[in-house]
Amino acid sequence: MRVDKFLWCIRYVKTRSIGTQACKKGAVKINEASVKPSRDVYPGDTIVFRKNQINYKIEVLDIPPSRVGAKLVDLYRKDTTPKEDFEKTEMLQYAKSYYRKKGVGRPTKKDRRDIADYTQSDEEE
Repeated sequence: MRVDKFLWCIRYVKTRSIGTQACKKGAVKINEASVKPSRDVYPGDTIVFRKNQINYKIEVLDIPPSRVGAKLVDLYRKDTTPKEDFEKTEMLQYAKSYYRKKGVGRPTKKDRRDIADYTQSDEEE
């Protein structure tokens, strides 16, 4: 089975075309080698797939006949992704929320005045 189709079958990508694009960008590696979307996957292969700044490590256990339900995914793959990768993304989310809340948009008049007061106080010193 093709690697892009395999990632789609075990529900790591929403569509096959997204899986194809990921392979073309070099986000998919089989046994530590970048692959084309048409590369076949066999049981025992190790796939490293980068998605949402996380490097997922998947060991292929078996080849599914077609796209499988979420409950049956574990029959065809073994997820060996380190927990540190998930913790890194959690830290990135905290770093992003420090600045502004999502959806706040442009600075208000009060924000602009605060910024102006801050920059003027630096120039006076």
